[in-house]
Amino acid sequence: MAGSETVTSEEAQQAAAVAAAVLAQLETVVLGQPAAIREAFAALVARGHILLEGVPGTAKTLLVRTLAQVLGLSFRRIQFTPDLMPSDVTGVNLLGGHAEFTFRPGPIFGDLVLADEINRAPAKTQAALLEAMQERSVTVDGTSHALPGAFTVFATQNPIEFEGTYPLPEAELDRFLVKVALGYPEAEVEQGILARVLAGFEADEPDSFGVSQTLDAAGLAALRSAARRVRVEPSLMAYITALVRGTRSAPALTLGASPRATVALLKVAQATALLDGRTFVTPDDVKLLAPAVLRHRVVVAPELELEGVSADAALGSMIERIEVPRS
Repeated sequence: MAGSETVTSEEAQQAAAVAAAVLAQLETVVLGQPAAIREAFAALVARGHILLEGVPGTAKTLLVRTLAQVLGLSFRRIQFTPDLMPSDVTGVNLLGGHAEFTFRPGPIFGDLVLADEINRAPAKTQAALLEAMQERSVTVDGTSHALPGAFTVFATQNPIEFEGTYPLPEAELDRFLVKVALGYPEAEVEQGILARVLAGFEADEPDSFGVSQTLDAAGLAALRSAARRVRVEPSLMAYITALVRGTRSAPALTLGASPRATVALLKVAQATALLDGRTFVTPDDVKLLAPAVLRHRVVVAPELELEGVSADAALGSMIERIEVPRS
């Protein structure tokens, strides 16, 4: 990668071993969702925020709680509701002794912050996350307060329920590095969930998860640093650019992805390569991750949406039309 020293093969192998240990622990708790777990962890290593979409009961909250436990990071949950105020998220200044104001931090001051059912809060409350997600700080009454170094937003939403919900503004959607889809598990996996419950597992009792801390904040920071030094050849940078720019001219889409998506695809491809123990990004890394990075940043043409064409389907057709570099 131009402008910095490339990660060494030894560093990449060490990172892959650590990542494998983390993913293995997550997969013992969140059953049947290996792709979603990997995408979410890669986005975390890429220092991005994650939007989790799935019907109720598909382990969205469980994934974040387990990840916090395995990484030894603090976990904060904000239940988004129509009456939630921005100050309920960011915090407030309270008048204390000697007529001085003291800042009381809100629940956003955590390492892994779960914004549960984010689309149930109105736009003004959702907007409270914009500065935090972009600048990793919160400004209250003109004073800026830095968020923890590992700060990451995991937001959840239900794809099928629209009553009592508010659409997420495009500016906020664009700040999520990836949108991870969690579906129903296979029959044998669902039976495995029952077996775990009979063995004592309870989703609301972290002590029953049976996992142990594998990494810490410093270890996560080291993974992030190494990921940024994964090599990306010019031909792959051109491919990433072509994929994102292709969303802006695709007939099936009325809104394409922004340049922020180009950067997001680059970073998550680097993180994925590192988790595989490689010092370089491959075309497959980019192609495989493109839907997760782009699906929430594009808008399908209304006439096609009425016909049941999804963002993933429209993106899939576009991606196949773009030439993949040989290197």
